[in-house]
Amino acid sequence: MDIKLFDSAFAAIPEAFKKASPICAMVLGSGWNTAVNQLEVLAEISYSDIPNFGGATVIGHSGRLLLVRTKTGREALAFCGRRHWYEGAEWEAVVMPVELARRLGVSTMLITNAAGGIRQSLRPGDMVAIRDHLRLTDISPLRGAHNPHFGPRFPDQSAVYNQELIQKLKTVALEGGTILTDGVYAFSSGPAFETPAEIRAYGILGADLVGMSTVPEAMYASSIGMKVAAVSFVSNMAAGISPNTTLSGDEVIECANQNAESMAKLVVGFVESL
Repeated sequence: MDIKLFDSAFAAIPEAFKKASPICAMVLGSGWNTAVNQLEVLAEISYSDIPNFGGATVIGHSGRLLLVRTKTGREALAFCGRRHWYEGAEWEAVVMPVELARRLGVSTMLITNAAGGIRQSLRPGDMVAIRDHLRLTDISPLRGAHNPHFGPRFPDQSAVYNQELIQKLKTVALEGGTILTDGVYAFSSGPAFETPAEIRAYGILGADLVGMSTVPEAMYASSIGMKVAAVSFVSNMAAGISPNTTLSGDEVIECANQNAESMAKLVVGFVESL
């Protein structure tokens, strides 16, 4: 990755962000954007106005960076949407939220996504804290010439997801009337949904969920020393498990809209728990 691309991106961030003291940063994936609708917006900028980031192109991603404040006065960064590797974006764009958060003084990341459920006990509408992931491709944001700015050459991956933050998420969920389980997330490069055979293989290998995001950002954040928490919203059951014969992006958004209240409670409660 080219550090100069991050430099020019950060230079475009409004001063209001740079003068703030956000307690964490959130990457709000498909269906999660409305989770911050009731928070006070102190500043915002479109991704398309940030060099080397680019506007979001996927349904359910509004493509805005917000500085928000909860009712208790805690400030946070909310990246409403993300760039995916399958969009043809460079790695700088994919991990841009993490790098900008770091430069704005944030050390804790909450990464969210919509995922397909593999574990038989899951149902659409469930939320699952990610405790580990499977990356069965050679796709990695850490590929290329090594720069110490991006962490060690061979970063440890034994604890990408912070156990203390996972427990906070479970506590917040329970206080809001929801039981949050944890699980293993399988990263698929996309943009096609997985085949039933692939889902059976992921399940045999221990995956509870599958999706096309989160892992690159989590890997990068962990590599540079940030604390990472991640939550999947189960928007549908994966291929071969779902009773539906076809899967679609519309199904993801429809299910998220039906569960927006519980998703918002978890996100806002997490920020206030820090």
